[in-house]
Amino acid sequence: MHYADPRYLSVLFFLTIIVALFYLWIIKRREKLMNRFADKSLVGSIAPAAVFKRKIAKMIILTAAISLLVFSLARPQWGFEWKESKLKGLDILITMDVSKSMLATDVKPNRMERSKFAVKDLVKKLNGDRIGLIAFAGTAFLQCPLTIDYNGFLLTLDDLGVNTIPRGGTNIGSAIREAIGVLKGQDKKYKTLIIITDGDDLEGDPMKAAKEASDEGIKIYCVGVGTFEGALIPAVDERGSRGWVADKSGNVVKTTLNEELLKNIAISTGGSYVRATQSDFGLVLLYDKSISKLEKKDIEGKASKQYQERFQYFLGLAVLLLLIEPFIPEKKRLAR
Repeated sequence: MHYADPRYLSVLFFLTIIVALFYLWIIKRREKLMNRFADKSLVGSIAPAAVFKRKIAKMIILTAAISLLVFSLARPQWGFEWKESKLKGLDILITMDVSKSMLATDVKPNRMERSKFAVKDLVKKLNGDRIGLIAFAGTAFLQCPLTIDYNGFLLTLDDLGVNTIPRGGTNIGSAIREAIGVLKGQDKKYKTLIIITDGDDLEGDPMKAAKEASDEGIKIYCVGVGTFEGALIPAVDERGSRGWVADKSGNVVKTTLNEELLKNIAISTGGSYVRATQSDFGLVLLYDKSISKLEKKDIEGKASKQYQERFQYFLGLAVLLLLIEPFIPEKKRLAR
């Protein structure tokens, strides 16, 4: 047997114990009161056992009715049929910068962790959209293919770090081309790419890659993470000492938000840009205002068991007991 809401089974268990203890208390109290009122030899004639048994029967019927009502709330089910549910959604690729500059703390706790929190909030909004994950630094790799398994996606997201991509640097163009490879060949109307980065591009030609994405019908939405003032990049050396990332000349590197580049990438593909702030990352807003409004396609159907409801039998029996209970007299009728 299957239960749609098994929480009520625990309620039923405790209710049965409470009612049983209550009735036991009533029986003991009746005995005590009757013994005070009259001599034990007279109790049988004053309160016949038959009358008491009727009262007990009424109590049992009421208890059974209440128990059946609670049990029906658990919605017992048995028997099932397979049903295929149709989903409509978009293909959304998240491309996340995992270069060392994303460790900067001008956005708390740092750019990368704040980005992960925002993506998790976005996933809560999805219902039928397929989502995938690409990580990039000096190059890009697909970490999670497009899927409606949101829990699996989130596990992959949690594993991202600055060591996910072995090659250092930042190559946004490489990330866009990796996304093109994933989305290529699909219907142009349903392709969406979200790039989360500080825009600190060090190599490649991201605008050329954006043009290639546009030709494939991919809309790019960019989220800029960081501040214009910038921040130093924390680093830990081989001895465990903490410091800051420095260039080949030994100068400490300061990373800033390159908003202009991200705006141009988004606009060139018909997408849009939003700058993340500490209070509002903007990713959910981007989805609500723009991405969710795009035309959605049919996602592969998912077969699931549809159990048949059987609670009505127990509910009907409970109602029947409640109807019977008033017809059981408590007092013995006198013979005429």
